[in-house]
Amino acid sequence: MRFRDRVDAGERLAAALESYRGKDMAVLALPRGGVPVAAVVAAALKAPLGVLLVRKIGVPWEPELAMGAIVDGDAPVVVRNEDVIRTGSIPEADFERVRRKEEQELERRKTRYLSGRAIPEVAGRTVVIVDDGIATGATMRAAIQGIRRRGPAAIVVATPVAPVEVVARLEGQADAVVCLEPARDFVAIGAYYDDFRQLDDVDVIRCLEAQGNAPDAEGA
Repeated sequence: MRFRDRVDAGERLAAALESYRGKDMAVLALPRGGVPVAAVVAAALKAPLGVLLVRKIGVPWEPELAMGAIVDGDAPVVVRNEDVIRTGSIPEADFERVRRKEEQELERRKTRYLSGRAIPEVAGRTVVIVDDGIATGATMRAAIQGIRRRGPAAIVVATPVAPVEVVARLEGQADAVVCLEPARDFVAIGAYYDDFRQLDDVDVIRCLEAQGNAPDAEGA
């Protein structure tokens, strides 16, 4: 399965999530790439849209490969990808150095994306966590753990594409996983898109504002 762009992926994902329409739910996007996908899903399901701030902790010499992830919250959650750490013989000092850097980026994004914007309540609700694709699953595992602490009724992971073995692992952590393309020969997320351009902060903010999630008067 291929997707024209993130909007196309969002439309197909929304169709696959149709059974959730009408439930007491919230849609949370992993920025940046997950935001336009989640915006389409939230609009189709008539659900509130929010941003869940999670950062990949990348291997120093191969930043796209996750050795862990960190999710924002009152007590930030750190998930370690022990297989990657062990295979790469990554020293603890290197892990901590990258973790601190990503923690700083989380704070920057919190100010940029969330200042003055409504954050959907998740306690007691079905929460759909959306990304534009999943590679190692470390970022999504951190997201699941972070949201669990907030007392949702259920967590649904929704993504256009992910490796089949990662989908299987996530099924053991989320209440449900909706993946349009569980790939057996996964290479990279972008390989499943015709248009997979990199997004910036302005793209994220435009998506949020298009969904009616603009800063309020006090936060503007």
